[in-house]
Amino acid sequence: MADSAPRLARSAGVTGLATMTSRILGLVREQVLAYYFGAGDAMDAFRVAFRVPNLLRDLFAEGAMSAAFVPTFTSYLTRDGRPRAWALANSVLNGLIAVTAVLVVVGFLLAPLLVRTFAGDFALVPGKLELTIYLARLVLPFLTFVAMAAALMGMLNALGHFFVPAVAPATFNLASIVMVMALVPFADTLGVQPIVIVAAATIVGGLAQVALQWPALVREGFRYQPRIDVHDEGLRRVLLLMGPGTVGLAATQINIFVNTILATSEGSGAVSWLEYAFRLMYLPIGLFGVSVATASTPAVSRLVVTREFGRVRETIAHAISLMLLLNVPATIGLVVLAEPIVRVIFEHGRFTEADTLSTASALRFYAGGLIGYSVVRIVSPAFYAMGQARTPVMVSVTSVAVNVALNIWLVQWMGFRGLALGTTITAILNAAIQLTLLGRTLHGVNLAHITNTFVRVLAASLVMGVVAWSADRVLADLWPGDALIMQTLRLGVTMALAVAALGGTAWALRIPELTEAVRMVTRRFRRRA
Repeated sequence: MADSAPRLARSAGVTGLATMTSRILGLVREQVLAYYFGAGDAMDAFRVAFRVPNLLRDLFAEGAMSAAFVPTFTSYLTRDGRPRAWALANSVLNGLIAVTAVLVVVGFLLAPLLVRTFAGDFALVPGKLELTIYLARLVLPFLTFVAMAAALMGMLNALGHFFVPAVAPATFNLASIVMVMALVPFADTLGVQPIVIVAAATIVGGLAQVALQWPALVREGFRYQPRIDVHDEGLRRVLLLMGPGTVGLAATQINIFVNTILATSEGSGAVSWLEYAFRLMYLPIGLFGVSVATASTPAVSRLVVTREFGRVRETIAHAISLMLLLNVPATIGLVVLAEPIVRVIFEHGRFTEADTLSTASALRFYAGGLIGYSVVRIVSPAFYAMGQARTPVMVSVTSVAVNVALNIWLVQWMGFRGLALGTTITAILNAAIQLTLLGRTLHGVNLAHITNTFVRVLAASLVMGVVAWSADRVLADLWPGDALIMQTLRLGVTMALAVAALGGTAWALRIPELTEAVRMVTRRFRRRA
């Protein structure tokens, strides 16, 4: 544990830095698209067109495939060596190419039906439905590239490489930014509609995610071979694990669909307010929860192969504790500073003060789900590593049923805010059940250590919350004004003071994970000196 804990924190930190880069470029990408296209018919058409491969990606490529492939590939590396692992990787990679190619062809043929299902009202605007169908067919190959990129990411993570695969998604955003800025002004000269360049950039971005990761794997000894060993036990295991995983992710998509239907009954703006709030809530999950989970999954998989279940318990407990150190303060921060955060990021152009207040209220109810979502990200792969994929899937499906029933009831009492609260309650319930079941499987997960860390981090976070709330109000009086630069300055200073209060309190409470992180940074500076 002494060696694995700093390594886990370091890997999570590297992944978090790369993920943050991708998220920032994603924000810049949205700003560039808004500058050139706004929210007009062309951008509507692209959003719906991209939803088709994006939905298949969520259901098939990035989630279920990664969760099934990483533990299996890691076990081959640990038990049988690299040549055997490379053979499995080629089988999985070629299988993904074949399956997604079939899906692309089917999607191409069914594009009119899919688009009319998603956006039948587009037919009311001349040419809009036809443009959407054309763009949907154009962006479909993105599915193949992103499936390959997810497999390469899993292989690199299993080999201990985290930065390159984590930063790979940033190339998608970068391709869009560069191509749109360079080519859209000359779209008439090129003889294409400007929005077609955005669709083409999507394909280039997907290919770039593969190209960025490929050299790192080649340096590790991987050589691509166009063959599939249908008799490979590992390939069958990946397929068996993917089945339940796809069901679980499909259940999540059903949940999102039902929530959208319920939100549409809450009047104009409700769907958008919830979507904006959910994106802000999901940012810390991407930066912290996913980073820790990405770093811990290969470690847990290796320990399961060697049947070191005591160290599995320690690794999972440490991963959850490290996540709590990051996400509990993020939760309190989003609750306390919801309004200024939404105002600085979104309140421009047609996004009004009323939209800010409504989005911020939804964000406060969503914020509690941060911890639940992040715990599931860490715990679920452990079940996959132990060959128990059905457990997290059954819990997820049950949670979706509970969420739908809960949201139908809460929306009657709280409006669209009830949908955010119901989602949060369900996320926490899902995490609690999965953690309990994992504890039974492993005969404990060092719950005392997790609870001790949670209590200390919560105490430090509450102090941070008080400082943030006070600073926000004091600075509003000292530096009044609605200019963006003034709002940004107030928010920046408030957050800096809050983080300082958090760090000081956490240091006084001697939270082990904080001490470890500080020691790691100090050691690095000493080496450079």
